[in-house]
This record gives sequence, C-alpha cells and structure tokens, in this order.
Amino acid sequence: MNKIILITGATSGIGKATALKFAANSYNIIIIGRRKDRLDQIASEISGKYKVKVLPLCFDIRNKDEVANAIKNLDQFWMNIDILVNNAGLALGLSPIQEGNINDWDTMIDTNLKGLLYISHIVSNLMIENGKGHIINIGSIAGKEAYANGNVYSATKHAVEGLTKGMRLDLFKYGIKVSQVAPGAVETEFSDVRFKGDTERANEVYKGYKPLTGEDVANAIYYAATVPDHVNINDLVIMPMAQANATTFVRE
Repeated sequence: MNKIILITGATSGIGKATALKFAANSYNIIIIGRRKDRLDQIASEISGKYKVKVLPLCFDIRNKDEVANAIKNLDQFWMNIDILVNNAGLALGLSPIQEGNINDWDTMIDTNLKGLLYISHIVSNLMIENGKGHIINIGSIAGKEAYANGNVYSATKHAVEGLTKGMRLDLFKYGIKVSQVAPGAVETEFSDVRFKGDTERANEVYKGYKPLTGEDVANAIYYAATVPDHVNINDLVIMPMAQANATTFVRE
C-alpha cells in the first residue's frame, strides 16, 4: 500500500513542491492550505500526472477547532498518516523590535508555532495508535541565528528547533521519527508575503545570486523521509552556495 503524507502550507513554494515530489514517488497526498482554488488546482495536477490519491483540505491552521475538525473527521484510510510535513509558516515585516507590528507578531506566532502544535498534537496521537510515523518540521536558518529586524520571525523558528528536539524525545519510544529541515534563502512567495505585496522589495532579496528553489528543499525533505528505518535525520540545514549564513551572501 502506498504511504500517506500530510503537508501543511501546500498551496505554493516548498509545500507544493513537496506534494509533487512525493506524488511522483507514489505517495498518497493530503494537502492543506487556506486558498481553496490553489488546493484544487494542485490536487487536479497531481491526479492528472500520478496514479495516487490526493485529498485537499481547506482550513486555517491557526484555528485549533478547524484543525481538530478536519483531521478527526478523516475517514479511516486517510487517518493512516505516515509522514507529517509541518511546512505552513510565514514572515511578516522586517522592523526593529521597538517598531514592530503586534498584529504581525501574533500572525507569525499563531502560524509558525501554534499551528504546528495544533496539528502535531492530533497527528502524533494517530501515529502512536498506528505504531509508526515521521514528523518533519520546516525550520529556517533564522532558527539557527538571529538577524537584524528579524526578531519575532527568528524567535518562532528558534522555537520550532527547540520543539523538534522535544518532540523527538517524546515520540522516539513509539517508533516515530522527528526531523527538522532548515533552509536558507528560498525563492518562493516568502518575501512577497513578508513585504505585503511589495514585489520590487521582495525581488531585491534574491538579486545577484542563485537562491534555493522549492524543489531543492522538497528533495531534502524527501531524503530525510526515505533513509532506512534505523536512521533518523535529526537536523538538515540546506543553503544556497552563495549564502554563508543568515545575512552573508556573494552577489554578482
């Protein structure tokens, strides 16, 4: 039987690339996001290309009741989740702490941390019942080192790193793997979202060097998910060749 992977934040970027990567390798796919039109489009693309089952679920991961409703009402087939990829996340704004937008802070904390917790709580219990599973949290280089004006986003990703370690300690005795994949600069909608549609400013982030693509990160996720059963990739940091740390780049 094909394994089942659940991917949050699957409507674009890393999440979409991950869905396509695993579908191409015969995984049945649950894709989660807030944009129904995009979910349906990706589901249609997967169904058209690959002989796998795909289930799009449209809800806001920040809402614990919506999370509980969606996952607890899965039919028995889809409850047999083998892999959870906690990809949903975002950065909003780039300001020093004293000038930060508190609403943006709340959105980042609610998405990057609380949303991850809500879905992991339910899915980890399903995995314990099934006696197997793998949770892969998508962190960031911002979870390894802080950078100027990235304060709250960096704090949420540092929390994801700490949570990944704690989850591993809690779950390994049930045969459940827990991993983190932490990318550097990836050219997706990330900067467009951070700068709230200021495309010119977003494009400057990726100018003069070759950033990672969503597909690059999806390949890293796939690697972490497919090592032998006795192996766990605890932490995988993936960077563009032109990026040495969070803020140091070689640009043309």
